[in-house]
Amino acid sequence: MKRTNKVFAGLILIMACLNPFAYASADELALDEALTSGKAHVALRYRYEHVNQDNALKDANASTVRIRLNYKTADWRDWLGFVEFDHIAEVILNDFNSGAGTSPGRIQYSTVADPRGSDLNQLYLQYSPSDDWQMRLGRQKINLDNQRFVGAVGWRQNEQTFDALSLTIRSIPNTELFYSYIKNVNRIFGDKVPAGDHSVNTHLLNAKIKLGDAWSITPYAYYIDNEDVPLFSTSTFGARFTGKAAAGAGTINFTAELATQSDAADNPVNYDADYAHINILWTAKNGLALGAAYESLGGDAASAGMSFRTPLATLHAFQGWADQFLATPGSGVDDRYVTVKYKAASWNLQAVYHDFSSEAGSGDFGTELDIAASRKLGDRYGLLLKAAFFNADSAATSFVDTNKFWIMLTANY
Repeated sequence: MKRTNKVFAGLILIMACLNPFAYASADELALDEALTSGKAHVALRYRYEHVNQDNALKDANASTVRIRLNYKTADWRDWLGFVEFDHIAEVILNDFNSGAGTSPGRIQYSTVADPRGSDLNQLYLQYSPSDDWQMRLGRQKINLDNQRFVGAVGWRQNEQTFDALSLTIRSIPNTELFYSYIKNVNRIFGDKVPAGDHSVNTHLLNAKIKLGDAWSITPYAYYIDNEDVPLFSTSTFGARFTGKAAAGAGTINFTAELATQSDAADNPVNYDADYAHINILWTAKNGLALGAAYESLGGDAASAGMSFRTPLATLHAFQGWADQFLATPGSGVDDRYVTVKYKAASWNLQAVYHDFSSEAGSGDFGTELDIAASRKLGDRYGLLLKAAFFNADSAATSFVDTNKFWIMLTANY
């Protein structure tokens, strides 16, 4: 911790020079006090994942644990620092391919993308002179809206973080404006393989505008120039509309989103594709929730199989937990799904049924049933039981029947 404190001290002193008017008040913490009076946090997450696929790959059995340590300093002249380390270890069972070349001796197994190793997950300085704006510089998580386009991939043991400069501005009435310039993407595979570390020149602009107490619209523009994987270079413009209203004995939550995307920077393929999402969820006061939704990621038949892409997204949260559509098919994908949620005593129960088909043409990809049950175990512990059952359409030769099961335990101190 002493070495970490020295790093923070050096960074804060350098950045403080940008504010020549900074001064110490009588009741202000000294720098050494700000560094030593912060908050430390320890989090453990154990997960067992089983994957069975109707192909030549052997069933995967992955037993992994993540140990997370982080520390946030106290405020010093409107600055604070944050550092976070992760270590992922395999426990007893390691019959799985962790993906992207991270486990070369185990390619005969199905993939569970949780490679072992240690990682500096976050390290940033934050400057917040008022509630109206905030600057964050360094390695950080970025989660925008529902993470469909930009997210930290929190489901995986090794998260996705960004080396970036981010600004949040709230001085405009009823508006929260977010901008980030990203220089590097630290992906879930770690920096020991090329797929885990992408150099980019990326600009993210997102503005959430309140239209009243319950309604908002969020226009956004995301420009991604991926220097390592040019096919991931995209330019996306869109808007997200959300709101809620009373309906009988419950509340209706409504989401509608439209976006358009084209190639950017050095992408070798010229293409255009569209995105659409409509989601309606009714939640009753007794804990029951019922929802219906439609999500479409378009394909471009004239562009050699290119389709709408979300290379910075938290993908596991969308289009089924079996992860069959981490890469959008060339013909695009339409996902029609219904959701049932219920809170029974201490348990949160959920079931989602998906029907997948191609956006361009009339092909069927398959159906999927996802179920989950979670609960807290006291103030510090949690339990999650989860399963996904994907049934491929007989004509969809690129997909196979896939079943996945998870048991996850968490602890926070």
